[in-house]
Amino acid sequence: MPLKWSDVTPKPLWLNRRQLIAGAATLLASPALARIEAAPSKYSTDAEPNSLEDISTYNNFYEFGTGKGDPASYAGGLTVDPWSVVIDGLVDKPGTYDLADVVKGQPLEERIYRFRCVEAWSMVVPWIGFQLSGLLERAGVQPGATFVAFETLLRPEEMPGQASPFIDWPYREGLRLDEAMHPLTILATGLYGEEMPKQNGAPIRLVVPWKYGFKSIKSIVRISLVDKMPLTTWNMLQPQEYGFYSNVNPKVDHPRWSQASERPLGGGLFAGRQDTLMFNGYEAEVASMYAGQDLAVDY
Repeated sequence: MPLKWSDVTPKPLWLNRRQLIAGAATLLASPALARIEAAPSKYSTDAEPNSLEDISTYNNFYEFGTGKGDPASYAGGLTVDPWSVVIDGLVDKPGTYDLADVVKGQPLEERIYRFRCVEAWSMVVPWIGFQLSGLLERAGVQPGATFVAFETLLRPEEMPGQASPFIDWPYREGLRLDEAMHPLTILATGLYGEEMPKQNGAPIRLVVPWKYGFKSIKSIVRISLVDKMPLTTWNMLQPQEYGFYSNVNPKVDHPRWSQASERPLGGGLFAGRQDTLMFNGYEAEVASMYAGQDLAVDY
């Protein structure tokens, strides 16, 4: 059986030496995360993952603030157990499901995916998760469903960023049904072989590797099957800048910056930029879903 990245990389190395020396209060002072057994995946890239420090201390999670370090600084107080997810809309088995019921029977895999932020930085993440399609099939997708809508947690007493009036909380995202059912689309419950850190979207988040990172909604509490394109947070806020589809596309720039290249994290201050790949390198797997669409219009 092929080894997973977490099997062959000693924990001190993927934590990063600087983190061990400095103490990295959020990661090392918090309770130990439980190990998750997951099979390696044929869908993984062979690129080297970023360190756990990179992944867990530099990210966007506006529920905890707008700074890249805010999630790691403020997510420690988030209650993630117990946790439940509402599955509703055009499904045969609507209901409120405990997290254990959501993941029950789903084959967990380690998916090493490229991750591309709309802000033109990137990393490689060894997620642990399962295909969203498996959960939707269990719920029973009804014929009229054409989109999947997601909502994250609304808990301002534990998520200080939700005090901001800038966003109409809770955070919302959505996918077309064929995107949601694609085998690359996963619900992730961990990374680097352990439970998901709170700052990265614990206990369960979406990962859609060919789209910009803000589409991969964190800390999910509702999944709804609907018959119309759902409202999504960034598209509501700034529709000229953030479209519903948000596929990684080096040919379609953000109005305020180029998307032709990206800055890989972890390379140091003087690391160069690299060319952005169409669909973040997953073109062969997903391009057929957009045949006939003008991706400069459906951005």
